[in-house]
Amino acid sequence: MNFPYLDAHTHAQFPAYDNDRDAVLARAREAGVRMVNVGTTAKTSEAAVALARAYPELCFATVGVHPSHAMPSSYHDTQELGEPFNNSRELLNGEVFDPVFFQKLAADPSVVAIGECGLDFSRVGDEATREKQRALFLAHMKFAKEAGKPLMIHCRAAFPDLLRILTTHYQLLATDDPGIIHFFGGTLEEANDLLALGFSFTFGGVITFARDYDGIVRAVPMDRILSETDAPYVTPAPYRGKRNEPAYVVEVVKKLADLKDTAVGELAAQMRANASRIFHIA
Repeated sequence: MNFPYLDAHTHAQFPAYDNDRDAVLARAREAGVRMVNVGTTAKTSEAAVALARAYPELCFATVGVHPSHAMPSSYHDTQELGEPFNNSRELLNGEVFDPVFFQKLAADPSVVAIGECGLDFSRVGDEATREKQRALFLAHMKFAKEAGKPLMIHCRAAFPDLLRILTTHYQLLATDDPGIIHFFGGTLEEANDLLALGFSFTFGGVITFARDYDGIVRAVPMDRILSETDAPYVTPAPYRGKRNEPAYVVEVVKKLADLKDTAVGELAAQMRANASRIFHIA
């Protein structure tokens, strides 16, 4: 089957889809959308690989630990972790990045990147927790280098630190296409610095209803752009108010094409080529 679109960062393996996952994937297939399901914990990484094995024509996976899971937390995202339960390891202790566990997952041919890793200081005020996130990100960088796979990076309210780590440990990055900056929310100057390091960017549903990202989208070269949904989050127009899903990435591609002043088909073809180059997928 022909798949003109790719949702390069989504989470169809999350509990948010436990009641209708097959239907969600069927709608993606009908819309011509393949997807990269991104791991955020050991459990969701394992689930992403399992989903890719079950739907090899439709799904790829990434494996890693989201920076927000580097610390104990009282917050429980039921869309990601399921219904709250007592003595949750993710809540009480934070998530541990176990290289042996993740090495076994990363060896699966469906795994196209390492992450979702990075830095998220949006809810973090203390330096000790920030340092835990920095150490966790560096562990992912080393692991990705050993695995020979690109990084899938999450960064929020922490771009100066992210750039400092990436430049200080530049030897750990692949010389070509070291990875993806997902849901970029930094400045144009920071985007240019990341482009100079070889990174590409995914843009999602927020560009369909907010104008804050227009300048960044126009500035990023076509060969460095991929489309995403980050489903079940940040649903694009015209589906605002509904749970997001991979099929909706088509709306993101339409808006990207509008902002880049190019035809939807031309941009979709370019992004397929980008994905092939970055993720080494056919």
